[in-house]
Amino acid sequence: MNRDPEGWNFNTIIPTIQLFQHGARSMPRKIIPPFDYILTVTKNCPDIPPSLQSLIAPTVTPGHTILSVLSGVSMIDAHEEALGTILHEEHDLLFLGAFHNPIIANPSLEIAEAKKFIGIYNAAAKSTVNFSDDVPWARWRKLIFNACFNPIRAIAGLDDGRMRLAGSAIEGWVRPAMKWIFETAKQLGHLLPEDIMDTMINLDPMDLYLKPSMQCDIEKGNYMEYEYLVGEPLREAEKIGMPTPTLKVIHELCNALQWKTMEARGLVTAPSKRKL
Repeated sequence: MNRDPEGWNFNTIIPTIQLFQHGARSMPRKIIPPFDYILTVTKNCPDIPPSLQSLIAPTVTPGHTILSVLSGVSMIDAHEEALGTILHEEHDLLFLGAFHNPIIANPSLEIAEAKKFIGIYNAAAKSTVNFSDDVPWARWRKLIFNACFNPIRAIAGLDDGRMRLAGSAIEGWVRPAMKWIFETAKQLGHLLPEDIMDTMINLDPMDLYLKPSMQCDIEKGNYMEYEYLVGEPLREAEKIGMPTPTLKVIHELCNALQWKTMEARGLVTAPSKRKL
């Protein structure tokens, strides 16, 4: 058993999933029991291999729980002040609910597992985790911000304050996108507050000039989580015949920016330039 300076106890430290998968050969003296919980807190970029599902697949065993903590339902207002220096400006607040799996078909068990993990997470009293009995509603509420304001600022290269100062950018671009998300959520049975768009537009003080996650990723040369945040609600809208032209344009612009990053990082290659 290892102990770090903060007093955390670890039974086993495995640096890679591959070592877990091949544990019998690479660590013959250790018996690695199944994980009670598999907690994923990474960005979900299904368009960039390897997928999150394939990464955790070797660790998944029957009867154990996978938890996915996403920016859509977690709020901590974290910023990287310098490389490796993270500032948490707000108290860690998380809303956690049960994913209802039709294969399991046991909502009571799913809810019990969610509440059990909430008890573990809250035990240190360093954060607040609340049970949400309607995770889809909470996700669509946050999508008013994450599917619209987040990618638009990344595309424009403008932080929160400057986007709000930039003439008609809010009324001509941001709010129309938000309206499509609002109406799609409504058609799917998720009734959001009428003032939710104003709430999200004015969520932070203007003079903080905050940058959303997608803008930070673009500026750092990282991949954007746009398929999960923009593509999924767009596809849900298309399934019910809801036209979302502004969201469609945002998605296509994100496609192009993601391809640019993929080329820069060697994931795709453009043909050589023709010589005239």
